[in-house]
Order: sequence, then C-alpha cells, then structure tokens
Amino acid sequence: MSSSADFGRRRILAITTIAVGGAGIAAATVPFIKSWNPSAKAKAASVPVEVNISKLEEGQLIKVMWRGRPVWVVRRPRAMLDALPLHDDLLRDPLSLEPQQPKYAQNPWRSIKPEIFVAVGICTHLGCSPTYQPDNFADHVEGIASGFFCPCHGSGFDMAGRVFQGVPAPLNLVVPPHQYLDDGRIVIGTHQETR
Repeated sequence: MSSSADFGRRRILAITTIAVGGAGIAAATVPFIKSWNPSAKAKAASVPVEVNISKLEEGQLIKVMWRGRPVWVVRRPRAMLDALPLHDDLLRDPLSLEPQQPKYAQNPWRSIKPEIFVAVGICTHLGCSPTYQPDNFADHVEGIASGFFCPCHGSGFDMAGRVFQGVPAPLNLVVPPHQYLDDGRIVIGTHQETR
C-alpha cells in the first residue's frame, strides 16, 4: 500500500510542480511580450503634430517637437523670399535634387506655401541644432542677410534650408511631411494631398 500511496503523492507533486512552473512561465512571458510593443511615450512621439500658425508673425520662428526632433515653422517675409534665388550659385543643392523633402516641397521655396517654411531643425552633418539668424547671417556668408547657422562645425543653410557649399553638412535640411488643415493650422507628420 505504501508504494501506491507514494505513487499518488508523487503524481500530485508532479502535477503541482508543472502547474506552478507553467504559471511562472506565463507570468514571466507577459511582460516580455508587452516589452515588444512601443511605449505610450513612443506612440505619442510618432503621431502627427498640429501647429497653430494663425498668429505667426513675419520673420518669426516657432519650434515644435515631432518624433523627438525639433521642427521649425517660419513665416518668411517677402524680402526673404525675393532673396532666395539670388544666391543659388553658392549652394550645394540649389534645386533640391536630393530627397530631403516631399515632392510637393521640391520647389524654390521648399514649401507648400512660399511664406511658410517647415524644416527639421537638425544639421545634416552631425545632428546639432542650427540657430535661426533672421538679421545677422551675413557674419557667416557674405551678402546673405538671413539663414540658419550650425555652431558645432560652421555649416550654413539659407532660408529654404538649402546648404551652402564649402561647409561640412552634406545635404539640405529635411522638410518633414506636412499639410495644411486651413490657413491657420498645419499638421506635421502627414502628407499634403496633391490635387
């Protein structure tokens, strides 16, 4: 009798051990599987960002964050727009042939509407953030009144985010996908519908 009682106890212990082990494996697997999903912070960082530009004044730059990167929105006055084609011979990629912008922004202004410029505020050299210089850019490039200057290694970009020749940055600033909801609001992170 003792051997059948021992067999019964062993069986109960084996079943209990399997059940506890299975529960432990399941408990350890759930957090592991959940870790594959992006965090709420990561999900929030990748969603499109709506920007109110209704009160953006001429020459003013506002900065928003999209995908963890600074994005600039600048309202360029007429004088800035008129100056853009006058220095094409000083630029590395004046026609924006490199794919640093969506097709709808591959134009002389690198924007949907000429007066509103949207760009990722990160230098294409080593990832520093250039400074906006609306009035004193001529200190860096003679004869150019406005632009973006990267203090890390001296790269310069015009008011369309096009890189000047002879600087470390190899490419124009990135123009992110964006679209207009109306005259006072844009969304960064979604593409403008073409008609």
